[in-house]
Amino acid sequence: MEFIIIIYILLFIIIGLIAFSILQLKLAGIKVKDFWSFIQANQMLDKLYAFSKRYQAMSQQEQIIFLSEAEKVFEAFDKIPDMVWEDEYRKYSQVVDTYKDIRLSRWNMKNISNNK
Repeated sequence: MEFIIIIYILLFIIIGLIAFSILQLKLAGIKVKDFWSFIQANQMLDKLYAFSKRYQAMSQQEQIIFLSEAEKVFEAFDKIPDMVWEDEYRKYSQVVDTYKDIRLSRWNMKNISNNK
């Protein structure tokens, strides 16, 4: 009997913590869905950051995948206030720079092939 009471108390505490977290997100003006996509995008940012260090050696297909995944990360990060992810700014900035470089190189290649 005591074991069941302890389980109920723990469940009540867990549900209370979850409700408090959701309330804090709402007070900060963040939707729970947006915050969840931000968490997933933050994990993807780490992978993209690793790729951004070696983007010169990427194949065309890897560049396309990088561009599409980076756009998803940018969308998720845009929905969250900057102060939440300021610790990740260096990685985000590196990914943005690589994104711009790849877009520029692909645009140049397209223009070169169109001028021939």
